[in-house]
Amino acid sequence: MHRILVADDVEINREILHDMLMEDYIVETAEDGAQAVQKLQEYRGGIAALLLDLQMPRMDGYAVLNWMNDHKWIDTIPVLIISSERAVEIENYCFEMGVSDFIHKPFNSSIVKKRVDNIVELFARKNGLEKTIAQQTRALEEQRQIIRLHTRQLRDTKIFNDLMMQYRSAIMVIEAKLKVLYEEFAQEYNRNPFESIKSRLKSPESIYEKLDRKGFPITVESIREYLADVAGVRVICSFPDDIYRLADLVVQSNDIILVQKKDYIKNPKSNGYRSLHLILDVPIFLSVGKEYVKVEIQFRTIAMDFWASLEHKLRYKKDLENTEEIERQLKVCADSIDVLDYQMMQIRNRIDKTNTALLVRDIEYP
Repeated sequence: MHRILVADDVEINREILHDMLMEDYIVETAEDGAQAVQKLQEYRGGIAALLLDLQMPRMDGYAVLNWMNDHKWIDTIPVLIISSERAVEIENYCFEMGVSDFIHKPFNSSIVKKRVDNIVELFARKNGLEKTIAQQTRALEEQRQIIRLHTRQLRDTKIFNDLMMQYRSAIMVIEAKLKVLYEEFAQEYNRNPFESIKSRLKSPESIYEKLDRKGFPITVESIREYLADVAGVRVICSFPDDIYRLADLVVQSNDIILVQKKDYIKNPKSNGYRSLHLILDVPIFLSVGKEYVKVEIQFRTIAMDFWASLEHKLRYKKDLENTEEIERQLKVCADSIDVLDYQMMQIRNRIDKTNTALLVRDIEYP
């Protein structure tokens, strides 16, 4: 049975409220604010609700509210003001101080019970939820500490560092192939097949978390076998057809093996995300021989990359309201960017045709 505290300097009021609530609650009483604070301290977290009069000797209700705010108790113990005062200014002031509800005099037994029941149940659920969240937060922090410990141990092993060296080497192989194609296109076609290359290697923490989340053993063998995105390269192109042309040229290399292809340009994700993903087995040549290492390449246009970068930042913003509307707007933006990409490509094609026609004319009629 929950314990509640009634603080009122008028004895008859304390008795009436005690009799109304005694069947459902253990009812403690206080004659003034000082006694109320004393009982709050005595029972600490054991008070489910405080019914508080505002006008009392020695220490009034406002002083009790100030004390509860100073000690952060107003967040866990609901306060219902018992008063004949109905001035809007006073009620607003009390609500600003953290009061949960009002019970006006003269008391109506049914209303008193319902208001107390409702607020006690609401705060019990709120406090229970906050306790659960606190427990989960502690458990998450403990898990993070375990991850940090294991990743430090993993990072210090030679076999792990050797594998990371192989992934870095595979990234260099892909970057070298792409740079050669860049030079060739600049020389032969007077244009660039891509705007920029970005590469990254997953951190030991991210590797550990992903293996743990997927239920795989935390071993170097698991990293090699089950994770295809430890080494990543992102290629930013100007136009969609550059993406496919460049991807085909990379895959057609004799020594590179295509493991998997996911075309999110032709088949966008539900949120509007567009990109071409390739998982490749890339050969690296070590002193002990040739090894194949997986590398993930993502091809995007400048516009696709702009959208994906902003969407990623917005997705991790906390306390967002109207998330469904934001997601809808992001999808609209993604679709608009796709239309823009192809319009820009058509403009480029028209310019290329015009330049070709002019070149042919100059050759035929020097």
